[in-house]
Amino acid sequence: MAKLKAPLLSLGARGSIAKAITYFPWKGLNLAREYVVPANPKTTPQTTHRAYLTAAVTAIHTSQALPAGSMNALDIAATALWGSIYATPRTWFNQVVKKWIDQKVASLIPIIWQGGVVTPAPNQITLLVGSACESSLLTNANVRWGTSKTALINSQGVTRAQLNAGVAITGMVTKTKYYLQVRPTLPIGFIGAYSGIYYATTT
Repeated sequence: MAKLKAPLLSLGARGSIAKAITYFPWKGLNLAREYVVPANPKTTPQTTHRAYLTAAVTAIHTSQALPAGSMNALDIAATALWGSIYATPRTWFNQVVKKWIDQKVASLIPIIWQGGVVTPAPNQITLLVGSACESSLLTNANVRWGTSKTALINSQGVTRAQLNAGVAITGMVTKTKYYLQVRPTLPIGFIGAYSGIYYATTT
């Protein structure tokens, strides 16, 4: 039933009439559109993408439920920062899901980055972060870093073992804020499965 505050099509119409027209407010405007019955197509591409989405959400929840080394507040903040650099900013959750789906569509392997810890020192920042891979194991990556979240112009090669234990990213200046992002290099199936953008200020 449509509820009216004034004559129809003037002020405050809201709801549907005979499943033909729907009236609704949007951004201060009173609008009308054809009543739409949501479809539920089940073509092969659609079901495939739905499976990707389901797997991504499950992976996030699984990581958050881990007793140790789970996706923590720092990982979430790093992913939110990464999502903020795009022309269409997105939440940390949507950023993780989008990147997971992008990897799957490209026949690559997605990663959930978790358990992040950053420890600043006078001329370096030690980065510790785990990688929960959908399949196989990450072996090598570059940590890209710089003083701007959009210009990570420096690079340091690391191994997965170093990341798991904590690796010092060196060559920094004291009392300066730096941003760091892990970008996998080997195996090549992990290329593109970036971490969020972590940050800290050297002491």
